[in-house]
Amino acid sequence: MPIMSKDEAQALLKKVLSYSKADECEVNLSGNDSGNIRYARNAVSTSGRVSQHQLVVSSAFGKKLGIATINEFDDASLKKVVERSEELARLAPENPEYVPFLGPQTYAEAKTYIPATAAITPKLRSDLVEQSIKVAKDAGAEAAGFLEDNAGFAAMMNSKGLFAYNTSTNTNFSVTVRTKDGTGSGYATRGYNDIIKLDTKKATQIATEKAIKSVKARAIEPGKYTVILEPAAVAVLLENIFFRLDARQADEGRSFLSKAGGGTRQGEKLVDERVNIYSDPLNPDLPTSTWNGDGRPQEKISWIEKGVIKNLSYSRYWAEKKGVKAVPGPDAAIMEGGTRSLEELIAGTKKGVLVTRLWYIRDVDPQSLLLTGLTRDGTFYIENGKIQYPVKNFRFNESPIIMLNNLEELGKVERTVSVESNQNYLLPPLKVRDFTFSSLSDAV
Repeated sequence: MPIMSKDEAQALLKKVLSYSKADECEVNLSGNDSGNIRYARNAVSTSGRVSQHQLVVSSAFGKKLGIATINEFDDASLKKVVERSEELARLAPENPEYVPFLGPQTYAEAKTYIPATAAITPKLRSDLVEQSIKVAKDAGAEAAGFLEDNAGFAAMMNSKGLFAYNTSTNTNFSVTVRTKDGTGSGYATRGYNDIIKLDTKKATQIATEKAIKSVKARAIEPGKYTVILEPAAVAVLLENIFFRLDARQADEGRSFLSKAGGGTRQGEKLVDERVNIYSDPLNPDLPTSTWNGDGRPQEKISWIEKGVIKNLSYSRYWAEKKGVKAVPGPDAAIMEGGTRSLEELIAGTKKGVLVTRLWYIRDVDPQSLLLTGLTRDGTFYIENGKIQYPVKNFRFNESPIIMLNNLEELGKVERTVSVESNQNYLLPPLKVRDFTFSSLSDAV
């Protein structure tokens, strides 16, 4: 089934609401057409296409809520899903945190849909992957990667007159290149709304160069080092801040933003004053939806400003309880950077370690946001402004809060993808002192 137009979605949602007998009813409709191609050892292994639609009906009687889901849109099925949601609502206990649905809202026009991305063909996917594989083959290496693209829509309407609609496109690409003896590994990832911006050849050249240069890695002692973290490595650390800006968790003492004795650390200087992090649904390089899942408008908002925790996200229930504005959490995050390229950061480093990528991130202490994980796919020793040799991978133990207090330099911002969450961000490479490597890892 193709993506529904705004008029088509609106007509379907009105029909669903016409069947409702509940005190309140809200209907969410979404659809997605996606394609993918996977390859390994310089050969395509799988490719596919998925098309799916879903309709979710939420019915409320007082504070009793029932939810039912369906993917068939004939009249009989639509009536049935509404009746099912109402049946579940009548059986449900009252929810003490229930908040009535929102009335009509005003949304900015999103910039998330690019026709060229929606029009991707299997031929284009295979051509992009062929370019990647050729780079690895020409270098005598082996590439494995995944290219995925999607075009989708989301719409919601409720019995109070709210209606929201948005279309979006996205493409994510990742590639790992290994030397044929398996001792060298490199990685690169790219993600865009616009397929025209995706250069699989260039990304694979970067990964291939790292793979070749990482052969015969040397072991150096674990300890505290000045590190240069590439944006992909920065992403998996900082998203642990982005995902935990919730005011309720902080108020209830379950967060690194909890204040001893109660309350939150909003308004406190928590990191280096050069740190500025915000979200903006209309940013041309990282556009997102202009409304969130419960219908609240998404607006440009500063989360950390000159090192100070400027805002926290509030659910509608918690905002009502605290008497503040209900602020939805960010769909994506942007960190302001500097003017220097990655190469210039390396050139300005007397001694340090370049980290391509971090993975297998796990919590050690949520209260201090202490994390652990591993480096991989290209870790190099820097001395006198040059990469001298590859080093064996490390396990690290570090908090992104401490890291952002040990900040030395920020590089130029670029769009990157987190290997942990598949989220896209605009982030700079970071040069940080006293980054803690706790032990060595034999992994490539």
